[in-house]
Amino acid sequence: MKKKVGLLTINDYGNYGNRLQNFALQEVIKGLGFEVETVVNNSNTLPSDGSIIKKLKGKNIKDIFNKVNERAIHKRYSNNTHNRIKAFKSFTKLHIKETDFVINKNHIPEDLNSKFDYFITGSDQVWNPIIDHRSSIDFLTFAEFHKRISYAPSFGVSNVPSEREEEYKTWLNGVNHISVREDAGASIIKQLTGKEASVLIDPTLLLDESSWDMLINSSNIDQQGKKGTLVTYFLGDIPKEYSLMINDIALKYNLDVINLGNIKDADTYTKDPAQFLRLIEQSELVCTDSFHGSVFSIVLEKPFIVFDRNGSLPSMNSRIETLLNTFKLEDRYYKAIQPNNVFNLDFKESKKILQIEREKALNFLKKALNV
Repeated sequence: MKKKVGLLTINDYGNYGNRLQNFALQEVIKGLGFEVETVVNNSNTLPSDGSIIKKLKGKNIKDIFNKVNERAIHKRYSNNTHNRIKAFKSFTKLHIKETDFVINKNHIPEDLNSKFDYFITGSDQVWNPIIDHRSSIDFLTFAEFHKRISYAPSFGVSNVPSEREEEYKTWLNGVNHISVREDAGASIIKQLTGKEASVLIDPTLLLDESSWDMLINSSNIDQQGKKGTLVTYFLGDIPKEYSLMINDIALKYNLDVINLGNIKDADTYTKDPAQFLRLIEQSELVCTDSFHGSVFSIVLEKPFIVFDRNGSLPSMNSRIETLLNTFKLEDRYYKAIQPNNVFNLDFKESKKILQIEREKALNFLKKALNV
């Protein structure tokens, strides 16, 4: 009888990176011989610990304006959001095995620990201290110590607020096998606990190319025979400087621009995660401020340009910097791109590095899971 692993992550039915990292880690652990289920944690649906006024405290006028404007746009295009969530939930039902019960920080079933042989928390920003619903659940405190494993979770910030340091210190010390996704996360753990945490690649990089090809082939999009495309995937605002650069490239190389993050475009905004990958695979160039937009450009070996995050959403620059540094792709940063090297990208070195990083990550998981 196979041993059983419970995954705990953010259950976000509207974010490509979240759904795809969940799928990837599930498939990798299954490949090691385990039965895998994602434990649905709906803590994010609970009432917030702080009012909107509290959340905006200390923000500058521009950030406040951006946040209010963002809410207004989402309200106006709520039907597109509804259809996007519907598509993501259908994808999840097909490709990710979730528990038929839910937990949250106010309700943890008494028999949860006994249902699984191991628990893995991660990846994504499950340890981000500025998100209201992050709690001890994300550090697996409900489980026996030997069952607690973290795989490449992200803090999303460079340091933990002083008022949360003590609880984070306690929770981190309670993780048996500990790893993180970014160098900044390893520094936080070292500072709070004295522990050395392994810095491991995101699950989306850990899963092999053949598995991604199978998922992509399950989608029902086919752009072949059409004009070449430039795919943009921005989670933040796209300032004029970026738009001018992107449009100049599209015009110069005769490419159609497909914006995968535009809530106003019902057709592209409601594409499911497999269709998202298909559009990247069939593109000539990817322009993004997203960590996972960058990751899948590397996995699918697509020329890409990384931009800084703008707007009210938190900066992802630290984790994207770690990604680019790891794979020796610092020249894909938009300020380093020259007009004649937009498509001049050789992934040979990156592939060698990826194999080394995959071996490192798999060795960590095998040791943690006693394989």
